[in-house]
Amino acid sequence: MAAPDVRYARNGDITLAWVELGEGPIDMLFLLGGVSQVEQIWEEPSMARYFERIAGFARVLLMDRRGVGLSDPLDGPLTLDDECGDVDAVLDAAGCERVVLNAHMWGGPLAIHYTHERPARVRALILYAAVPTTLTWTEDFDRPRSPDEIDDTLIGWGNGAPIEVLAPSRAGDERLRAWLARLTRLSSSPGAMRNLWRSTSTYDAREDLEELRVPTLILHRSGDRAVDVRYSRYMAEQIPGARYVELDGVDNLPSVGDSDALIAEIEEFLTGTRRRTVERALLTVLVTDIVDSTGHTARLGDQRWREVLAAHDAVVRQQVDRFDGREVKHLGDGFLITFAGAPSLAHRCALAIVDAVRETGVEVRAGLHTGECELIGDDVGGMAVHIATRVAALAGPGEALASGTAYGTVVGSGLRFEFRGSRELKGVPGQWPIMRLLG
Repeated sequence: MAAPDVRYARNGDITLAWVELGEGPIDMLFLLGGVSQVEQIWEEPSMARYFERIAGFARVLLMDRRGVGLSDPLDGPLTLDDECGDVDAVLDAAGCERVVLNAHMWGGPLAIHYTHERPARVRALILYAAVPTTLTWTEDFDRPRSPDEIDDTLIGWGNGAPIEVLAPSRAGDERLRAWLARLTRLSSSPGAMRNLWRSTSTYDAREDLEELRVPTLILHRSGDRAVDVRYSRYMAEQIPGARYVELDGVDNLPSVGDSDALIAEIEEFLTGTRRRTVERALLTVLVTDIVDSTGHTARLGDQRWREVLAAHDAVVRQQVDRFDGREVKHLGDGFLITFAGAPSLAHRCALAIVDAVRETGVEVRAGLHTGECELIGDDVGGMAVHIATRVAALAGPGEALASGTAYGTVVGSGLRFEFRGSRELKGVPGQWPIMRLLG
């Protein structure tokens, strides 16, 4: 999706960047912590979908905090009270009288302190994988991070390395890694982030917890590798009447993993209901599969076959990036890939994959279909995926086949096809024209 227009609010001499999405009856301000840039965040499709879905029942507001992203840099020490004034400025600029604060990670102390100081302005508080203090976790939260620890954390800043802890289920997704790397670079330079962390390293809102009197929802995934789940369990014990939901999963990024479950909990908490509609999108689906993988394993042995598979995977991902596709998941011997733009890119990607993987010593078969897909978090499903899989199963070594529907979307694109006849596809009604891509 296109990034929403960036707007600016002023708190004295400080200028703060913010955006809005949706027109729902509930205003929700996200406080994202230290890594944010309100234009770049929309470049990651899963993140854009996450906010779009919440915008179905709320007006979504996002801000870059002072010292981060498109907001003004730090010009001296920063306190929680300073940042509460920044939040006021954004809410005033957005015409928001009462707000749901939704905090992630290091946005926790600010959201908690703001709620304590301005309860009349906070409709509800949502804390997802958040912390109440930036002090290092112990049973007593007794120690701020030292300057050396902060410097160690900044090693490799901007290269996307945190994906292994922020989104381990997609650690092999180079597109997500590249987006995360760019987001961190655009959030701040290493030196600017060092100054911010040193200024905020003693933020502590624990004393506010027992005095909170607004509806509070606390969410955390039990296997989160970035933020210890004990933070959320602690806050749930301290905040009167808080609702605590611990979900399955290892990812910290809310848009990765089972984001549907997170959104459903938030929607029910705020509206009392969960929408049952399934989100759908028109996509071109490409399914690939290595021909005779069992035979290759027997001939080459396990170690050598793993090396061949790694080379195959790298080649496929290179072509997916080249043609602007999205790797949905790795299927062991193949891939499920989707294309949201021009269908011809999917066809050209299929041909490129078939040709390029030969250099690794294997042949692949590929199948294409264009149709409506069910969006299930980061995954896709539905009949369109089923048809693409059945079409791929009909292909021979080194062939890319397209359903009649996929073929019909690219007539006039310059691609050449050979009609292979009409076939029955298991589990799919009727006869389906099958076309072989020639180039």
